[in-house]
Amino acid sequence: MGNKPDEIVFTTDDGEEVVFEVIEQTRLGGVNYLLVCTTDGEEEEALILKDISKDTDAEAVYDIVDDDAEFAYVSEVFKELLDDIELY
Repeated sequence: MGNKPDEIVFTTDDGEEVVFEVIEQTRLGGVNYLLVCTTDGEEEEALILKDISKDTDAEAVYDIVDDDAEFAYVSEVFKELLDDIELY
């Protein structure tokens, strides 16, 4: 699949591909975070992803932010970043 630069494709444990559109990205405390939204399907889902890649990884490795305190902190940063942007 030819990804656009603003898209990330995840493969689920069942082998299903899910495409996420990157809405915004930021770097906090030396860690990269992405705010993404699903682009296919009937229900849209937004997630915050944390880059957990190692220097030896050929491709970026992301994990869903599920720690409540980390999620609250990063979501506030994204809220401020997106404050000046109109989303449709």
